[in-house]
Amino acid sequence: DESGSTRSTKILMSVALYWVISISIVFVNKTLLSSPTNNIDAPSFITWYQCVVTVASVWFMGAIGVANVPKFELKRDVLPKIVPLSCVFTGMILLNNLCLKYVELSFYQIARSLTILFNVAFDWIVLGNRTSFKAFLCVLLVFFGFLLGNKEEVRWSVQGVAYGVSASFFVAMNAIYVKKKYPLVDNDPWKITLYNNFISSFLFFPIMFGFGEPKVVMQSPNIFRSEFWLLMTVGGALGVLISFATAAQIKYTSPLTHNISATAKAAAQTVLGLMWYRNPITPLGGLSVAIVLGGSLLYTLIRRSEMQAKDKEAKAEVEEKQPAIEEKKIAS
Repeated sequence: DESGSTRSTKILMSVALYWVISISIVFVNKTLLSSPTNNIDAPSFITWYQCVVTVASVWFMGAIGVANVPKFELKRDVLPKIVPLSCVFTGMILLNNLCLKYVELSFYQIARSLTILFNVAFDWIVLGNRTSFKAFLCVLLVFFGFLLGNKEEVRWSVQGVAYGVSASFFVAMNAIYVKKKYPLVDNDPWKITLYNNFISSFLFFPIMFGFGEPKVVMQSPNIFRSEFWLLMTVGGALGVLISFATAAQIKYTSPLTHNISATAKAAAQTVLGLMWYRNPITPLGGLSVAIVLGGSLLYTLIRRSEMQAKDKEAKAEVEEKQPAIEEKKIAS
């Protein structure tokens, strides 16, 4: 058995690892997308390159047997079935980066805050699941924070908000598609990561050429800078490492604690963004961030409580039926 201090150390290390990697991803991508020295005006190319790095990383880790990562394998009968998910995945990661390009880091959380609203809508429309009144109030609270944040943002960008709302839509869609496609890859998150990034690396080609990004890339002086390629590669590698960090945090804490940690991380990320980039923010703008994060946290807690209540009811029903089943067996 682990001692209390050993377990506490593992919990602290897993949470710290998740925070550092998750925040680093956002800052690296923000630098690549809008830094005056290391950026390149080709968001599709940047996202494509990170997909390629992810595929190469998963292949390498599978080859040397790191952390139960399966060996590189793509089945012909599975590939076409994963394409719809990969299309959604491609839209999600591209729009996410486009949002990050056009908004301040302090406003990023607001711009992408409507994921909960789309989750609730898709749960009802696609899966037929109704949301409780308490949970719906939390969604309204988040939506109010979104509206207030847009009103108070000093450097407001219509493009950034449009990309943020669209990214939220695709994040919610991705969650539904992942659940449907998981059985095709033996419920293995590494396999679905491999398929998604492999297919997306091809889906990005028409997008890149459609926006004329190859020409932009070739004309950029940054492609001759080692610092630029280092940032590009680090961004892709961090995208792989976040899978490890998320799994470790859930393993040593719980799914609920992971969600709470992610919300707290978003708050810390916003504060760091304000400090690093010195983004101007009004008091009501700061309040809007707190409302969005608070509403998201309350929604997580309420949904968790409701799921636990349903599990208890289901268990009680089984226990009630058990004596009747035993009596029938005895009678027969």
